[in-house]
Amino acid sequence: MSVQQAITRKTISAIRQSKGRGNIVALTAYTTPMARHLDAHADLLLVGDSLGMVVYGLPSTLAVTLDMMIAHGAAVVRGSTQACVVVDLPFGSYQASPQQAFAAAARVLAETGAQAVKLEGGIEMAETVQFLTVRGVPVISHIGLMPQQFNAVGGYKAQGMQADAGERILNDAKALEQAGAFALVVECTAEAVGRRVTEALSIPVIGIGASPACDGQILVTEDMLGMSGTRVPRFVKQYLQMGTMIEQAAASYAQEVRSGAFPAIEHCFGTKSS
Repeated sequence: MSVQQAITRKTISAIRQSKGRGNIVALTAYTTPMARHLDAHADLLLVGDSLGMVVYGLPSTLAVTLDMMIAHGAAVVRGSTQACVVVDLPFGSYQASPQQAFAAAARVLAETGAQAVKLEGGIEMAETVQFLTVRGVPVISHIGLMPQQFNAVGGYKAQGMQADAGERILNDAKALEQAGAFALVVECTAEAVGRRVTEALSIPVIGIGASPACDGQILVTEDMLGMSGTRVPRFVKQYLQMGTMIEQAAASYAQEVRSGAFPAIEHCFGTKSS
């Protein structure tokens, strides 16, 4: 990443100053080509540990490693010039202690060129968030549905549906803001909970299946593009059916190869048409 790229990227400060505008655009990216396509339109590109399922076909995010996150984070930084790039800390890389979290975050920032890390957890992670932020690591916290904890909560279920659960999420949010997180992702909560959290905090709240009242929204890009298969979360709007388009293109290619229509003479070297 060049010095000029670092200067022109949307900064952590700019993300913070977007509080209250409701217009922060965030999407996931895992590869250089996808980052190139998304960069001009997104304020924030998240290299999420969801890559375990989206890219590698794993059943959950739990098997994702720090090395995987670093490799994909560096790829997204190479493919972007203006979006703020944030990389997830994967399961097992930060929960043991604040010191472990700092070692993981330091590797991510140094080896990828990303601007911040994201980690899951509420009040129990506030000490870690503070440890990181006072040492110069910008942090986005993630509460509500936390995919790394799906075993503990019994699957991917909407959170905050009861009053006491909603209150816990709100308390988590306040503790993380107090600890120094510069933004918060709230995933798959009751709409009223997402709204309350957004209204209660002075830092931006980015929703995914939370509330239209959030300061911004994020989706898994492959979900948004219709590439995630038959099971589409309720909170996803599909803007394209790219999965179908890819299948149609592959079918056309296969038919032309088998029929001899491709490659044609114009696709060859050392011919009059070349």
